[in-house]
Amino acid sequence: MDWSALTLSFKLSLWTLVLLMPLGVLLGRWLAWSEFKGRTLLQAVLALPLVLPPTVLGFYLLSIFSQSSTTGEWYQSITGKSLAFSFEGLLIASVIFNLPFAVQPLKRAFEQIGRDVQDAAACCGLNRWQQFTTIELPLIWPGLLGAAVLVFAHTLGEFGVVLMVGGNIPNETRTVAISIYDSVQAFDNHSAAIMSAVLLVISLLAITSVYFLSDKSDRLSVQNQ
Repeated sequence: MDWSALTLSFKLSLWTLVLLMPLGVLLGRWLAWSEFKGRTLLQAVLALPLVLPPTVLGFYLLSIFSQSSTTGEWYQSITGKSLAFSFEGLLIASVIFNLPFAVQPLKRAFEQIGRDVQDAAACCGLNRWQQFTTIELPLIWPGLLGAAVLVFAHTLGEFGVVLMVGGNIPNETRTVAISIYDSVQAFDNHSAAIMSAVLLVISLLAITSVYFLSDKSDRLSVQNQ
């Protein structure tokens, strides 16, 4: 069992959650309740990681993060480190390829809040921040938890983008998914089997939780109607 790779995967998943969930809430709320030109195109762009091959997304991100790019050169001039093949670059890539797993469940959760609820809150004198914290967040909690579970599990098991952007640097970018691949390449099937079983159990628990929260959200929506 490659404990360092598993620890790094958990670290990456947790940091991805910390950075992505606030962004997912803002985007999900905006897309659910706003009508503007280009809305359909924006939703398509945000959903691209669902259908785009991970190696394609990884290639473009690697090009953006490389030292020859403006972004990579700027980052290196500030930190003295390369953005490509680093944990920081891996984290940015993780946030990007997990966007649809956060935005879509949250958008659906916000859409289930009726306009009459917002109107009633406004009539009670609540400002927008108070409406968001005391009414909207409690109502969307199943979608919020579901999005968090999906993001965490997907980050934990991602392979293609991680390999392209982060490479395979021990204690820096070598995640458990890459460690499984390395074990198979080295004919260490025992280690690969143990790590695969761990990811299988985590993934099964994550998907079960998502379905449970989705069903609960649907029941609450019916009751509110």
